[in-house]
Amino acid sequence: MTEERHIPVLLNEVVDVLAPCDGAVYVDATFGAGGYSRALLEAADCTVWGIDRDPDAADAGNEMAKAYGQRLTVLKGRFGDMRELLADVGVDQVDGIALDLGVSSMQIDQPSRGFSFRSDGPLDMRMAQDGPSAADAVNCLAEKELADIIYRYGEERASRKIARAIVELREQSPITRTTQLANVVRSVVRRSKDGIDPATRTFQALRIYVNEELAELDRGLAAAATLLGEGGRLAAVSFHSLEDRRLKTFFQERSGAGPRPSRHMPTQMLEANDASGAIFTVPERRGRVPGDDEVRRNSRARSARMRWGVRMAAPLPEAA
Repeated sequence: MTEERHIPVLLNEVVDVLAPCDGAVYVDATFGAGGYSRALLEAADCTVWGIDRDPDAADAGNEMAKAYGQRLTVLKGRFGDMRELLADVGVDQVDGIALDLGVSSMQIDQPSRGFSFRSDGPLDMRMAQDGPSAADAVNCLAEKELADIIYRYGEERASRKIARAIVELREQSPITRTTQLANVVRSVVRRSKDGIDPATRTFQALRIYVNEELAELDRGLAAAATLLGEGGRLAAVSFHSLEDRRLKTFFQERSGAGPRPSRHMPTQMLEANDASGAIFTVPERRGRVPGDDEVRRNSRARSARMRWGVRMAAPLPEAA
């Protein structure tokens, strides 16, 4: 797992908004191949703590860390647990946090990991390489639950037809390979005019379900809010609408820009709402997207958006 096999998306933008400076402490909470970490370390004489649940990424990160002495350390674990992981090594406040959400290029490029339908491999999709796999979900879940997962996490309109086809196939023999699943989806869903493979949304849905990605994102954002000191910056890059909506809502609510309560709300509820307070400023409401040059160089960047905010001195509300 080397950086040459992975091109960090919106790298310049992430480094720009985190504004690395000497002596500061940063967290690359989705370490991957270490692209953001490397850029931060080379931009300033700072310290970076990497976090990744994938043991392959954590092991590769430990090799990379040798080139930076004590300035880089990679911890194995979920970024939703970053507060506890950092507390264990004596860190309770940081100056910046980067989140690169979703699956990494290295994971997609390894057929044995089962994330992609472009190459045949075991139907796995587990980022941490433990727990129930995508094959377990496909072969064990009830038809309605499968359809709900594909619809909710893949935004797939044909979810019911896909779930029915999956159940019919698994009654003959278990679905254990990525090509098996991709072909059954293609048998009931036509290729769209934009050329996107019909299996794309189903694979996304199962990956999100298996890795609990949206719940993990919620936990990670809450942890980031507690770790950042005054003036600390959070930059998060998303790759699909489900992630981006969560990021947008998080920054809206934590900056006081969310929907205003009705003036007819009971006084006690209005006071509670006001007491929650804003804890982030959000300099760019729309975030940043890659330019045409980056999309040409890296097709993975085409759906990316970075949202970011700056931690205020306001105390953290208990609800956050």
